[in-house]
Amino acid sequence: MSKPIDNPADPFKKALAEATKVLADDPELAVSYSVDPPGQTNDAMRLPQVTRRMTRDEVLMARGTADAYAMRHKYHDAVTDNRYAPKGQMARDLFEAMETARCEAMGARAMPGTAGNIDAKIGAEAERRGYDQIKAAADAPLAVAAGYLIRHLATGRDLPPGAQNVMELWRGFIEEQAGGTLDGLEDMLSDQQAFAKFSRQIIKDLGYGDQLGDDPDAENPDEDETAQEGDEEEESPDSQGDSDDQNDDLDAAPDQSQDAQDDAQQAQVSMDDMADAEMGDEAELPEGEAPLEPPAPQPVSDADPNYEVFLQEFDEEIHAADLAEPAELERLRAYLDQQLEPLKGAVSRLANKLQRRLQAQQNRSWEFDREEGILDAGRLARVVANPTTPLSFKVEKDTEFRDTVVTLLLDNSGSMRGRPISIAAICADVLARTLERCQVKVEILGFTTRAWKGGQSREAWLGEQRPQTPGRLNDLRHIIYKSADAPMRRSRENLGLMMKEGLLKENIDGEALEWAHRRITARHEARKILMVISDGAPVDDSTLSVNPANYLEKHLRDVIAMVERKRQVELLAIGIGHDVTRYYDRAVTITDVEQLAGAMTEQLAALFDSDPRARARIMGIKRAS
Repeated sequence: MSKPIDNPADPFKKALAEATKVLADDPELAVSYSVDPPGQTNDAMRLPQVTRRMTRDEVLMARGTADAYAMRHKYHDAVTDNRYAPKGQMARDLFEAMETARCEAMGARAMPGTAGNIDAKIGAEAERRGYDQIKAAADAPLAVAAGYLIRHLATGRDLPPGAQNVMELWRGFIEEQAGGTLDGLEDMLSDQQAFAKFSRQIIKDLGYGDQLGDDPDAENPDEDETAQEGDEEEESPDSQGDSDDQNDDLDAAPDQSQDAQDDAQQAQVSMDDMADAEMGDEAELPEGEAPLEPPAPQPVSDADPNYEVFLQEFDEEIHAADLAEPAELERLRAYLDQQLEPLKGAVSRLANKLQRRLQAQQNRSWEFDREEGILDAGRLARVVANPTTPLSFKVEKDTEFRDTVVTLLLDNSGSMRGRPISIAAICADVLARTLERCQVKVEILGFTTRAWKGGQSREAWLGEQRPQTPGRLNDLRHIIYKSADAPMRRSRENLGLMMKEGLLKENIDGEALEWAHRRITARHEARKILMVISDGAPVDDSTLSVNPANYLEKHLRDVIAMVERKRQVELLAIGIGHDVTRYYDRAVTITDVEQLAGAMTEQLAALFDSDPRARARIMGIKRAS
């Protein structure tokens, strides 16, 4: 009697894993399935989970992701990529998108069946990100569009509707700026090094040449020249000793090379001393040391080195308790409770539902088919049917969320005034207490600005005769309502601060998200979740009046791309009345603020739920069109 199949998806998953290893030309490749976001390393890949139902969408997404990763594993060389990769964030995004397109196009040429699977994956991702709803190029990611265009030109295949829409929005601009370079695409696909140079030229054509960094090929002539000089020194009569022993020659070569380097350093010191004398520099250098150049200033943003801030000295990171007296905080908290008395029952019911789901998972999380542990009575029927079948045991396992921290980042802008900020505050309160009961630490942060219309930063800018494109031109205020290690009972009053008149002003989302990301990545917990609650795009009148119209929005996109690329934090967002799905990969938009409590609860519940179908419901709330 054959052993029954516990999960009907297992044969498919096994077959897909073996096929992926063959496509990738690596029998040692580790292939796994997970409800976590797909990912790939040099020797392993994580594919989307396929449930027992094996829906068409699940199967297509798993096959498309597997084929895309296999093609990159086979045709991509990390050493070459690291050598030619640009330094700036936008340039690197363009570079990576085009390299991914090259690998997939190479696979489509050699194995046409992979092209259809990858098309299905691209179509699903484009639909999830709302690419088919985008009407203007400014709302579409340029790097993604460039990758789509390269894939389209290399394979001749039409893209799925959402991807086609994004590509067409940018196609005219890309072909106008880089049309001459694109003509050589066919000759570059099979050579990654040549394609990397081709990609760097396209990036330069598109106006991001300043982010490319040094030309990696410019270093080779210097290295060759140095090597030749070293050979000449070894062969010169002065460098040879009386002995003809080859080992002596090899030992002498480094000494001669070191002497040459010392001479060069001494010559450089002399030249620097002469330059200092001509400039009237009276400082004396220690003998044999060259003057040190001042270190390059650190970029304001890790996500975009070109993002600028006019002044940071007026920014503040402050605890909520420092922005109001204890008596005022208590009064504001009482006002908040009074405003939301009708809603507290519904929110509490949702929180209790979340707690029950977490505790049920906490108490009933088991690993089955173990050789020892507690006898699994549910599988005794197999022993009765086939006495040769060994007994099956189960052991209780640690819950996935036991070592977890959650950050709630709340938009404290003026447009949130009234009911939205009240509901956001009470939801953050109830969810923090709920998760705390389940041993999940929670941090609550808020972001706004210290002033309308620029504050002290703008005054300083006006005093300096208004220099062009000053960058961000307002004073930030980042508020810590509750730190992750503080118990909720001590931070409860702080949330009332959101009711304070005059607190809510402008919103600069990109820097706030980067700040929250730095805080949570510094934590020791194994799993980190960052939830952003906002009501739209970043807006600061002072900054946008003297910079490009998409200055803050571009930075927000760059920060989101960095967070999602690093994969240290699970990022999700809720938009109140405005579509944030065009920014965040995992996001929902609610049209009525009354839905906020349910959206927050369902999003967190789905992340902690072990059932993949429950996680799939994370996107179930109706998106704004």
